[in-house]
Amino acid sequence: MIEIIATSPEDARRIQDCGADRIELVSALSEGGLTPSYAIIDKTVKAVTIPVNVMIRPHSRTFAYTQEEIKIMKEDIRVAKNLGANGVVIGVLDENMKIHEAFMEELLDSCQDMDVTFHRAIDELPDPVEGARFLSKYPNIKTILTSGGKGNITDNIPTIREMVKSSGHITIMVGGGLNFENIDRIIRETEAGFFHFGTAVRENRSPSGEINVESLRYIINLVRKARNSL
Repeated sequence: MIEIIATSPEDARRIQDCGADRIELVSALSEGGLTPSYAIIDKTVKAVTIPVNVMIRPHSRTFAYTQEEIKIMKEDIRVAKNLGANGVVIGVLDENMKIHEAFMEELLDSCQDMDVTFHRAIDELPDPVEGARFLSKYPNIKTILTSGGKGNITDNIPTIREMVKSSGHITIMVGGGLNFENIDRIIRETEAGFFHFGTAVRENRSPSGEINVESLRYIINLVRKARNSL
């Protein structure tokens, strides 16, 4: 499964036309992705037939949130659901850099039957493997997006491999540093089956760049060829 970040309906149409499987819809890609507007969600969901998962993140300062911010996130989840989004992308830590269990459960209650991805907040944990194991107790979390912790993604291959083994029903989706140069090795050595790309398929690999259709098609074919050769 190949997921690509979109910031607009135009992005989403290009992603679908190039053969990707799912879209992560965000605003403020330069900030790591924030909650998109009502109108962007509405127009993007209507523009494509592949699943659209919406980032629910009110700010980029930290992954720790106040109770008021959790209320805002719950309302954003409700909006995304009502607009027809396939799922949401969430993550909450406490001030000690641990998963905030109570707040996570509040958000998950709002998600109901939506597809849920826990995003790269997991890479801020001292032990992402233990984090994956902890999240596996929640049946409605289907995916964890990770680069295996901080630092270079290729250096984190052993951690990603352990996360794959420890995450129970949850699928580990590798992202955050994937590119043309390392994807073949990541596929071969992590045993992951889901892959997530953002700036790698944009002009100049920049958050502000347009999606480069040739790059996107190339990397989708590269991933599928590498997976088929295993």
